[in-house]
Amino acid sequence: MSEALVATEIPEATAPGVSGARQFWRRLRAQRAAMAAAAVVALLVLVALAAPLLTALEGQDPTTYHPSLIDSARGGVPIGSFGGAGGDHWLGVEPQTGRDLFARLVYGARVSLGVALGATAVQVLLGVVVGVAAALGNRWVDQLLSRITDIIVAMPLMIMALALLAIVPENFPRPILVALIIGFVAWGTIGKIARAQTLTLKELDYVAAARLSGWGTWRIARRELLPGLAAPVITYAALMVPANITIEAALSFLGVGVKPPTPSWGQMLSSADVWYQAAPQYLLLPAAALFATVLALTVLGDGVRTALDPRAASRLRVGTGRRQESKADGSTTDGSTAGGPRTGESKVSKEAGS
Repeated sequence: MSEALVATEIPEATAPGVSGARQFWRRLRAQRAAMAAAAVVALLVLVALAAPLLTALEGQDPTTYHPSLIDSARGGVPIGSFGGAGGDHWLGVEPQTGRDLFARLVYGARVSLGVALGATAVQVLLGVVVGVAAALGNRWVDQLLSRITDIIVAMPLMIMALALLAIVPENFPRPILVALIIGFVAWGTIGKIARAQTLTLKELDYVAAARLSGWGTWRIARRELLPGLAAPVITYAALMVPANITIEAALSFLGVGVKPPTPSWGQMLSSADVWYQAAPQYLLLPAAALFATVLALTVLGDGVRTALDPRAASRLRVGTGRRQESKADGSTTDGSTAGGPRTGESKVSKEAGS
């Protein structure tokens, strides 16, 4: 009977049968902001994947010009209110070209998310391979790979991306090229994280036992070290995706990213900078989509980090827990109790009384 009572008092999170994935999902699900961000990200991915279906439902495509829907006498401003929005064009049309704005937005989501995810995959692959190789190699290999990583970290990303994109032939698929360049230029930080974590893991007892049992270096890395790298790598990768979306938008805004007629949010912002007064929806819609995507991915990445490492407080709630603890025990943030004298004031009063 006593054993049964003890068993019922064991928290579910610490029960032996509960897997790490279930614990992670439980911690993530407890964060409302992260779950709301996950819903927004899932909706964006669904819209990107279903872009052909959505545009077919509207009856438009992202490249067809509609010159009859723009007022050439006013410099190409869309005819009608809200940029010509209506049953045929749900969000209106672009100035000067008359291309459907809704179709270009949903196809632009494909480009922005695809480039960001592809660049993140390249960064994770290169960073983990170089970081693990540096940590497991001899002193000369470690020094060589570490110096290469330092050079990559110190390299100005935007300048290198601009230079590489300018010399690559125009017939190369631009979204793939942008993803590869961002990935190859910006893997240094995750390489440093992988090296530092591997140096810590290889000193643990179970890795030493695997080494004594005769396992080779790469077998130990594959079977023992890579699972331990999963949490920090996934955490950092989740925060790299919104950064890569911003980089792609900046490159397209500067005219060296995705080229027309392929739609991209950054490219749309670049074309809309002179239309913010005559056709404000042309600027506001891609800007709002970019802002919502980056914000949702950032909040989700922070939630993933907190769920993988519950000891680390979320950056979105800095100071909240301390204030709540202070209110619970009736103390203020400087250590004095509510309604009572502060430490400095009590000390002064004692000295005055003496």
